[in-house]
Amino acid sequence: MYFADRLESDLNYSTLLVKDSDGVRTITLNRPERRNAMTPEMQMELISAMEDVTASTCLAVVFRGAGDAFCAGLDLAALQAMKGKTEAEYTEDAEMVAKLFRTLYELPKPTIAAVHGPAIAGGTGLATICDLTFATPTAKFGYTEARIGFVPALVSAFLALQIGDKLSRDLLLTGRIFEAAEAYRLGLVNEVVSAETLDVRVREVTELLTMNSSESLAATKRLMAVQNKAWLDTAIAEAMKANAQSRSTADFAEGVAAFLEKRKAIWTR
Repeated sequence: MYFADRLESDLNYSTLLVKDSDGVRTITLNRPERRNAMTPEMQMELISAMEDVTASTCLAVVFRGAGDAFCAGLDLAALQAMKGKTEAEYTEDAEMVAKLFRTLYELPKPTIAAVHGPAIAGGTGLATICDLTFATPTAKFGYTEARIGFVPALVSAFLALQIGDKLSRDLLLTGRIFEAAEAYRLGLVNEVVSAETLDVRVREVTELLTMNSSESLAATKRLMAVQNKAWLDTAIAEAMKANAQSRSTADFAEGVAAFLEKRKAIWTR
């Protein structure tokens, strides 16, 4: 492991560590015992942390994961606890995930993901929606929602925007895990660098970013977001419906239970 599991935090969050240094804010997902799987609390804290970024004087943001993983996606134990919610509550949950990804995509400061281990499902979304994504050779990615009877709804909107329909169908329908080299070939990762040089490369790029006009960077990001706004508005609205509906299906309940019980799922046919 090439950076500490626990870092000193300037801003207090339960599931994140946040640190400022030389104009760069580092946000570290800090649930290493759960491979940084996202809970509703972490989602809310990530949104809050990004809102803090927007209001701050920092010039760039780096996202990391503590421990051996970047982010294992949504915490399945938390998802299992959601059983029995109302349709309105499922919709509210989906809206929060949509807000998380949309806030990241539209953040006015440049964002970098430093991925040193697995970034799965929503973790793949978090890593690849960043403006720049750097990964070590052992990093792994995958839109694995179909394996647990879920729908990769919200990540699909951004994935299709990034790599197109045909390649997106491959990744979303197979649910397969793919390595950093393939992520690079697909255009989801900017560079694959060794574990020993990941920190150095991220620092080099943040130095380049912080030399530029912060107003120009923010204007450029606004322009790119506006160019894709109409398409994303429609895609995300449909994705939120699919996300909420999927949570109440028998296959989703079976898929989560099978995963937690370490057995093969028995699907309805």
